[in-house]
Amino acid sequence: MLLMLVNTRQDDMTGRLFEPAAEPAPFAGRGPAPSVEILTLSRLRASAASELARPFRPDRHCLVTLTSGALRHSVDFKEHHMGPGQWLWARPGQVQRWGALDRAEGTVVRFATGFLDPDTAIGVCADDPHAPVLRVPASEDHALLRAATTQLQWEHSADRLAAETRQQVLRHLLAVLVLRVAGLPGAVAGPEPSEVYLAFRDAVERDFANTRRLADYAAALAYSPRTLSRATLATAGIPAKEFIDKRVVLEAKRMLACSAMPAARIGQRLGFSSATNFNKFFAQRTGMTPIAFRSEAAALSAD
Repeated sequence: MLLMLVNTRQDDMTGRLFEPAAEPAPFAGRGPAPSVEILTLSRLRASAASELARPFRPDRHCLVTLTSGALRHSVDFKEHHMGPGQWLWARPGQVQRWGALDRAEGTVVRFATGFLDPDTAIGVCADDPHAPVLRVPASEDHALLRAATTQLQWEHSADRLAAETRQQVLRHLLAVLVLRVAGLPGAVAGPEPSEVYLAFRDAVERDFANTRRLADYAAALAYSPRTLSRATLATAGIPAKEFIDKRVVLEAKRMLACSAMPAARIGQRLGFSSATNFNKFFAQRTGMTPIAFRSEAAALSAD
């Protein structure tokens, strides 16, 4: 039963299928990362030019905004085109790849979910992997967002408070910023999701490595497979079984691009009984073998 699988595999799913990939300097320092990190794109460009094209999978949030220029930033293998004033929010565990930074200026804010106070984290759905990546503020929002960002940057760079007080100030200022960003509309608006779809989506996120059978999700959620498919088709535009398979493929791509783990081992961790079954599943849904996908991701990084 699916519910039994949830209990027995919980540790695997949360802590976790992936190990964070090596990140571009200056984020890849030794020792524990600071609770919140802020730097300009110009500093990132100067410090990590040779590493930016490599895909990486951090266990932290990444907020990016531009003050000038244009930027292409890939999140989970989808390229987002940013302009001044727009915000990009990549969640922990999503694969990122920086585009060329030579024509962009802006700010990067990184933080762990645990640094936010619990009410804020819940209010902004901080770890929702389905939240919009690119946010487009209205003209009246720009000044408020700039003010929130500037104040957070200033307090982050200042060293005039006791350590504990400074952490509290940064936590409150970060909460203001993420609440404002979370309230912005996504670049692409979709239909309002139904309760059935949300329950199914969350179950898939928990258990895609445990089962790919739609019947298991239907039994666990007490809906018929047809009801789940209707709800998923109405919101995501694809049938429920395809939704499950796409989530498995995404995780496979993440692990192939950001780890040296053998493809057979990745298939095993995703619940496949053999390397052959995993290779066939992946090839049927992507048009290439897992090894070919890994090679292509490495080639793009080298360009």
